[in-house]
Amino acid sequence: MKRYLPILLAASLSLTGCADLLEPEVENLPGKDAMYKEVTFAQGFLLNGYTRLPGLPFNDVATDDAVSNDKNNAFLKIATGQWTANYNPTDQWVNSMSAIQYLNTMLAEVDKVTWATDPRAAQMFRDRIKGEAYGLRAFYMFQLLRAHGGWASSGELLGVPILTKPQDTNSDFNQPRATFEACMQQLYSDIKQAEDLLPLDYEDVTSASQIPAKYSGISPEEYTRVFGQYSRLRLTARIAKAIRAQAALLAASPAYRTGTTTTWIDAANHAGEVLKLVGGPARLAANGGTWYDNRTEINNLGAGINPPEILWRGDASNSRNLEEDNYPPSLFGRGRVNPTQNLVDAFPMANGYPITAAASEYRAQSPYTNRDPRLQRYIVVNNSTLGPSNTVIRTETGAGNDAVNQIETSTRTGYYLRKLLRQDVNLNPIGANQQRHYTARIRYTEIFLIYAEAANEAWGPDGQGSFGFSARDVIRAIRQRAGIGANNGDAYLASVQTQADMRQLIRNERRLELCFEGFRFWDLRRWNEKLTESANGIRITNGNYSIFPVENRSFTAHMNHGPIPYGEMLKWKSLVQNKGW
Repeated sequence: MKRYLPILLAASLSLTGCADLLEPEVENLPGKDAMYKEVTFAQGFLLNGYTRLPGLPFNDVATDDAVSNDKNNAFLKIATGQWTANYNPTDQWVNSMSAIQYLNTMLAEVDKVTWATDPRAAQMFRDRIKGEAYGLRAFYMFQLLRAHGGWASSGELLGVPILTKPQDTNSDFNQPRATFEACMQQLYSDIKQAEDLLPLDYEDVTSASQIPAKYSGISPEEYTRVFGQYSRLRLTARIAKAIRAQAALLAASPAYRTGTTTTWIDAANHAGEVLKLVGGPARLAANGGTWYDNRTEINNLGAGINPPEILWRGDASNSRNLEEDNYPPSLFGRGRVNPTQNLVDAFPMANGYPITAAASEYRAQSPYTNRDPRLQRYIVVNNSTLGPSNTVIRTETGAGNDAVNQIETSTRTGYYLRKLLRQDVNLNPIGANQQRHYTARIRYTEIFLIYAEAANEAWGPDGQGSFGFSARDVIRAIRQRAGIGANNGDAYLASVQTQADMRQLIRNERRLELCFEGFRFWDLRRWNEKLTESANGIRITNGNYSIFPVENRSFTAHMNHGPIPYGEMLKWKSLVQNKGW
């Protein structure tokens, strides 16, 4: 979003009372009325919604997928018994509520702003700004519901207070939580508004036939000025549809479904609508599983263009932060995120069978041979190569600082993270470099997995609804892309016939495909799955492999739903806490 930085900078300067930009008012700050004539200041209210978009949380270290060697890691602390309403690193309340306040201000004042001297262009700008604000407001409602929605002691499933107007000093801040259902309906309403006001994508047009009928009489140049490529990376109708699918999956899941009217059919339809736009499973991006290290693709990104795997992303910029945090010590990294043996065991064999199946041909003393290729793509195992010089990483006992628990930055589990890292980043002080990275906010693979999960629950493994493809079709495409079952036609997938068995396979595929991208923490909770599985590691001594417990998990049943922040409960008597907190 570099193109927006000058606007954001101007807005931030205005907010600090820069006398060269605005006539200072009380406390040297501009009043709200300043936005009516200062377009850059007005845009700052909307851009606040973008600047608050969350990054990767690495909350996987609070699940059975990973641990951290950083003793001060907040997610490690909550996984080991320190999660309270007063200490909650999963909290979305302040960030999302603040974003909604700015977006509500934008929606309340947008019609008063002079967006352009041409009234037709001004109307298009108003429509786009409104659409973005509605879509972002829905996104933040989803964040709030996932982090704070839950069951009250009364037995009612509650969401958060619904705020659709900006609050000021005269507002009543003591607002009760709305029901989860009411919050979902508000989210759906906002998504519909965004769809009606925004284009599917921001593209330049060259002829009047490409312009929506509601803008009849507008020239291609005028339309492109507002809805063209210049606005890429901002929220679109396509992104809004994907947010709706994400929220519907949450609402239809076991931990929420008895308190909402959203069904598995709804979730499948919402995801299917997005997937029809790209042509279904046949159009699954061939290199989508390694989106973070597709170097030529990333290096050539420009003008806000998305790779085929990516539906919504952040801007691309040079950095090496991920590698500094997660390369092993021999490559000058801190080795922070350590995948568990639990996750390693979830990867099937290359023939598609789980390692526990008789037909898998798995050998415990040669555990990485003939495995699902994603294992080595996402996780550094003993004798893997990593980094710009393909350095061999040895984690067996006596192998040096990369071995288990040798120094503070060594792995605790016998594994290091590979996923999300670019292998051409060099951290050696001699020749150190940075490489281009970006944050994937929504991947098409996630939407495919939403569809597979919801379609299986709605129609069974082979039901297609109105879309022409089934849960099985989606999982087949994902596993084929991964390189599974190339020699046997994925006989294991063919053997999965019941809805229950397909459910477990889909959940496992979601675990593998989306690992380390912030999904597992929330997935376990919405599925009402076990949260207390001990995180295990592997110790390799003289060629012998032995599994050992690394970290116990201290969660209780009420922690399927997060708390309302303790500070908010102290301030507002109308708020009701979730049961158990």
